[in-house]
Order: sequence, then structure tokens, then C-alpha cells
Amino acid sequence: MFTGMIEEIGTIERVQKQRQSMTLQIQGNKVLEHLQLGDSVAVNGVCLTVTEIGATYFLADVMPETFHSTSLATVKRGTHVNLERAMLNNGRFGGHIVSGHVDGVAKILRKRQLENAVYIDLQLPQTLTKYCVPKGSIAVDGTSLTIFNVTATSVTISLIPHTYASTIFKEKPVGTAVNIETDLLAKYIEKFVQRPSLTPSFLAQHGY
Repeated sequence: MFTGMIEEIGTIERVQKQRQSMTLQIQGNKVLEHLQLGDSVAVNGVCLTVTEIGATYFLADVMPETFHSTSLATVKRGTHVNLERAMLNNGRFGGHIVSGHVDGVAKILRKRQLENAVYIDLQLPQTLTKYCVPKGSIAVDGTSLTIFNVTATSVTISLIPHTYASTIFKEKPVGTAVNIETDLLAKYIEKFVQRPSLTPSFLAQHGY
């Protein structure tokens, strides 16, 4: 599990790409501290398992499902990526619940500066905007952000100067693809209320 608080920007040093999968060698610094084989690292919001650790890098495999459903298939040598290690159970929870299981890919429609904030409009399919609410949370390339506006096919997020400067958003032009993970709790609630057994009589029977 992650919080969406990016620890550092890493760099793709090597890509071994197959037809529907690949292995990434990712340069990092802070995320390598106390990192062990089998640990999880969110790379642009995608939870990947560490398979090898070097002095300045780690390796991770990208399986076919991840290859097709995220933007990682487009990375190449020199690409910068957001990095976050899995959260510790004795640390502060600074963002929101992020699983690292990306729901889909969005496109940057517009970026604009307003005072000290950068507003970004993202185009999302309706299958994802239904989980978005104003003032709710969303993870964009692994970064925990607040939603300021929602339409049927888009959301607007805002970044403070620190977040904009310490993540890869400053490098993302209009038209770029970003990974999206919507609110995990919203998806569980939807699944629960769609259960056939959740009827008025069932609720009354259990004191609701």
C-alpha cells in the first residue's frame, strides 16, 4: 500500500522490452534506502516488485496486464518517473489510500497557472469519472491529489508549487498520458451496494 506522496524522481536507465512485457532498470537514491528484494515500489503509480538491487538502481518486471493498461509501455531510456516505496505501518499517512493498481490512463487536456497553483484538466473515461467527486482524492502518476471539478469525461486537479516541482508533472505537456487510480473505497462501496442481497428487507433485518 502507498500514500501517493512521491519520494523522489527516478530515471529509466534501461528497458528490456518483449512483445507484451518488459524489465525496467530504474535509477534512484532515496527509494534504495533499506530496499530489499521482493519489496514494492510505485513507479508512476504502478506497483512493481523489486527483483534486483544495485548501488544506484533497482530492477522490476512489467507483466502483460500492466503493459497494456498503464503508460509504462511508453517509457524509454532517460524517462523520468515518480517513485514511492510501500508505506511503513509506523509512519505518517500523508496522502490517501493508494494500492498501486492503476485503473486506466488519462490524457492531459490543459495546464494553467493561477496564483501559486497549477491547474490541470484530465480527460478520463466515464467508467472512471463515476468514482470522482469534488474535494475527493485521486492518484495521478502515483501522486495523491485533490479533485476540484468533475464532468462526465474529465476532472480538474490542482498542484501546489512543492508538488509541481518535486514530481514529473512539470515535464508533462498537454496531450501526455498519465496513470490514474481512483478512490479505492468508492469502488468497494459500489461493489457492495450492487450485491443482489442488499435489499430493503435485508437492511431492515440488520437494523438499518
